[in-house]
Amino acid sequence: MILWLLNHLSTFLLGVVLVGGFVALAIGGSLAARRRFPHLAGGEHNEMVGVALGMFGAIYGIILAFVVVTLWTQLENTQTIVASEATDLALVVRSAEVFPPAERARVDRAVGEYVHAVVEVQWPLMREGRPSYEATADQTHALYTALQAYEPVGARSETFYGEAAGRLNDVAAQRRARVTMAETSLPILLQVLVYGGAFVILPLTFLFGLRSLKMQLLFVSAVAGLIGFSLLLVMALDRPFAGDLSVSPAPYKEAALAQFWP
Repeated sequence: MILWLLNHLSTFLLGVVLVGGFVALAIGGSLAARRRFPHLAGGEHNEMVGVALGMFGAIYGIILAFVVVTLWTQLENTQTIVASEATDLALVVRSAEVFPPAERARVDRAVGEYVHAVVEVQWPLMREGRPSYEATADQTHALYTALQAYEPVGARSETFYGEAAGRLNDVAAQRRARVTMAETSLPILLQVLVYGGAFVILPLTFLFGLRSLKMQLLFVSAVAGLIGFSLLLVMALDRPFAGDLSVSPAPYKEAALAQFWP
């Protein structure tokens, strides 16, 4: 459900729906509570409600901060993995420039097929939450086959061949790390704490009575808006390959790899 929302709605629209929904729920719930229990407006339970809000709010805030920092770090790590894989591929191409024309063309063709498979086949699968190693398995094998088919002659060729081979091994490692990151999501227990906690704290604000209806609605709306925006941030960061904040495949089309794209 979250993946579908991220892939079919812009972050702005999703924010309007989520934050607006929480604010509407808070306003509706607060009005219903005041109508059902008129004495709440007197604030006779505010001391007890304030203690409960403070305690639950502090615990929820710590959990939310931990989750957001973890997910942000995960997103940055994913961007680093993608950039490293693209850089290693570009260095394979650069190193192959000293190979004889036929061998160089074979390596270039294999790299071109690989980056196209990553961007055009594997990336959409990761975006949909269905990452697959098989999507680029043949192209990865072809990269190794192209490089192994060349027998370097001379110190210069051997040096660049060794560099290309080392970078190709790094590409394989980064590919596995990238697919692994696409499979990673927030653990169920943390999802329950993050999303369930919002529906525990929000109803507590309905019980905090203020004589002024406008002030009370402003209070519950502010709390609801903050919770809604926080959940939006968690949703957007939890899926590094989906939504407007997703990791871009642009590095596979830049620098030395740009020659493989029209």
